[in-house]
Amino acid sequence: MQNTIIANIEFFAAALSQKVITAWQEDPAGVYCEVGRGIVEKYTETYVRIRNVDTGKKSHYARETTMFQTL
Repeated sequence: MQNTIIANIEFFAAALSQKVITAWQEDPAGVYCEVGRGIVEKYTETYVRIRNVDTGKKSHYARETTMFQTL
């Protein structure tokens, strides 16, 4: 079951527990597509930085345009 992460405390809990989360964004047709997956490294009011557990690549996602979910 996936849970949507919205509040700062939810990002804090995901980061602390090293839980893998997914990042989803709308495509031009309005369909949500997964654009990233990994562990929360940092979050602010405007963005979330996720580190991919396989590659180590770090990506930043705007909280305003991205939906985050736990696996």
